Amino acid sequence: MFMRRRTMLLGLSALSFAGRGKFALADAPGEKRFVVVLLRGALDGLSSVVPYGDQNLASLRSPLIPPAPGQPGGMYDLGGFYGLNPSLGGMYTMYQAGELLPVHAVAGPYRTRSHFEAQDLLELGTTQETGITSGWLNRVLAELPARQGNTLNGLAAGGAMPLLLQGPVRVNSYAPDSFASPSPDLLSRIEALNASDQLLGPAIANGMQADAFDKTVLNGNANTMSGDAPKHGGGFPTLATTIGTLLAAPGGPRIAAFQLEGWDTHGNQVGGLKVPLTGLDQGLTNLKTALGPNWSNTMVLVMTEFGRTAAMNGTKGSDHGTATAAFVLGGSVKGGRVAGTWPGLAANQLFENRDLAPTMDIRSVAKGALAAHLGLSDAALARVFPGSGDVSAMNGIVRATA
Repeated sequence: MFMRRRTMLLGLSALSFAGRGKFALADAPGEKRFVVVLLRGALDGLSSVVPYGDQNLASLRSPLIPPAPGQPGGMYDLGGFYGLNPSLGGMYTMYQAGELLPVHAVAGPYRTRSHFEAQDLLELGTTQETGITSGWLNRVLAELPARQGNTLNGLAAGGAMPLLLQGPVRVNSYAPDSFASPSPDLLSRIEALNASDQLLGPAIANGMQADAFDKTVLNGNANTMSGDAPKHGGGFPTLATTIGTLLAAPGGPRIAAFQLEGWDTHGNQVGGLKVPLTGLDQGLTNLKTALGPNWSNTMVLVMTEFGRTAAMNGTKGSDHGTATAAFVLGGSVKGGRVAGTWPGLAANQLFENRDLAPTMDIRSVAKGALAAHLGLSDAALARVFPGSGDVSAMNGIVRATA
């Protein structure tokens, strides 16, 4: 009954927005902000962070490789072996500033090529779906002390709350004013009718308070949602500006999760990736801009459910694979380099004779980020990622401080 009523409440308050992005926000104490961007559909890591220095790359997928660094429309050089996709110019600027850390040959602990199963396992943070119903970012919230005097526990926007943030810790919902919404009078009546309900009453009251907070913050930043919708990225750049404004506000939420669709590139991959990569780049750039000085207190983890085949298929695309690339961004990130152990692309180095072989567990990256940025202990990380005792937190994600 609890889950049915909770789902009903979320369904009433979460609205779809134009484009293919969704996001959620949640509260946490202190000034640290933590953002997760889920790329749903399996990002091709070999096209986003191109290992052009591997002599076997061209024989596997020559038509999918961007022009060399220094050539017109060429990739951005990341140190002589890797190149960043030419659609990621804003992220390259962050890389040059030491604020972007690509991590290559990373994968979840599961070995499935089913989008739906892999996406669920990625958000659950487990190797299999057995008895765990909360997302790992919700479990992170459970490990953080409550912020004193603040009842704004967060927001979610889009068609559904991401599994990543579902769980016992409350996360509210948000949708821009440009979306159809009930009248204030109707909302007041709903609140009054449910005031005596022990579950719905406080939840609706909290949602009304959160909505008032959002409008106060965003109305004070008139440029947040102004202008036409962006031409690339399914609305993510505009939403990233909004969420950055909310995250930057005093008393605002501190945890966020985005879901971005459109990464399943079975055919015409070069053209098919340009729009989502451009949107991702614009959105992350806008997020940094909106956060302003708070960028120094922010860490962003960009991840996807699995990678794609090393070899190009017959329609100039790539099929479901295994290892891929992830990204860690932020003002305190020790970037300007590519992390991870490169496995190679020779025939005897591929996973199951077809995929980039994984050399790092995505939970290692997440653990390292959570430990370094939010100060989670080993015991807390074990609760966030149950059954991951053999997965060590990645070291060296943040810069050393004096």
